[in-house]
Amino acid sequence: MNSLLAPTAGALSLPDWDDVASVLRAGVGPETRITREESLGSRTTMGVGGSARVLAEPANVADLRAVVRGAAAAGVPLLPIGRGSNLVVPDDGVDAVVVAFSHAAWSAFSPQADGRIRAGAGLRLKSLCGQAVKAGLQGFEFLEGIPGSVGGSLRMNAGAMGGWIWDVTDEAEVLRADGEVVLLPRAAMGVDYRQCRGLEGAIALGALLRPAAQAEGDAIGRQIDVYRRKRQESQPKERSAGCVFRNPPGGAAGRLIDEAGLKGAREGDAQVSTVHANFIINLGAARAADVFALMRRIRATVRERSGVLLEPEVLCFGRRWEDFL
Repeated sequence: MNSLLAPTAGALSLPDWDDVASVLRAGVGPETRITREESLGSRTTMGVGGSARVLAEPANVADLRAVVRGAAAAGVPLLPIGRGSNLVVPDDGVDAVVVAFSHAAWSAFSPQADGRIRAGAGLRLKSLCGQAVKAGLQGFEFLEGIPGSVGGSLRMNAGAMGGWIWDVTDEAEVLRADGEVVLLPRAAMGVDYRQCRGLEGAIALGALLRPAAQAEGDAIGRQIDVYRRKRQESQPKERSAGCVFRNPPGGAAGRLIDEAGLKGAREGDAQVSTVHANFIINLGAARAADVFALMRRIRATVRERSGVLLEPEVLCFGRRWEDFL
């Protein structure tokens, strides 16, 4: 499983999820929501997939720590979710306690005395950019069009327009599987293309971000407008999970898919975008099974035509791609 805090030894093969939810509720305060079988598809940008067996929306670090420890004591896995912009949820859902940072407490944007910004894990990147404009802080403009949150972007090293979130991150506040909160520098995080090894088996609570410079808000806004126009011209407007496949060494996945004649190809209501071939869009009623079938078709066709086996860039939430591809 991806980004999963693993259960303790002796995990139950068939846990009683009602009991798990009850135990978690008993350990948290009234502002923290613990629910059963809540849709995850509706919490993703692709808009497909099933439910979380248990969904936890902690209101503070103490309750999050209680949820992590409660899941470990129950012998069940735990999986954090951001805004779901780079993942696909299987139709049968996720057999885990899923943690969402939807409470307002996780959306902090706090200027520090040294000029840096402390941003909470649940802060939307669009909101981060908007508040940076108001504060006259330059350097975050490339993040504006990424439909994610700070926590999820740290986990996936989200980027656009030649910039990456870890380029502007000095330190991350991390909750480890043992419940300890630590502040870790970028150098300790194992950052690479679309991954952060330091957050595999841990949860980002927030980050200290470093602006490039002070600037007039109007000038920053103009740069954001330039990036926004580029995205509108090069990316589809329909629901998607962003780029589906990693670019192979020395090549571009979108170009290979386009050259294989797959623009517009469909499986159910999942379609290869005619604007950018490395996007699979949801035409309205797509299922995860449709997305997976289209991904298998793309991989097979591209491999037959070019000899390149494309590897997924998006995550299969709570499962392994080998289960579907």
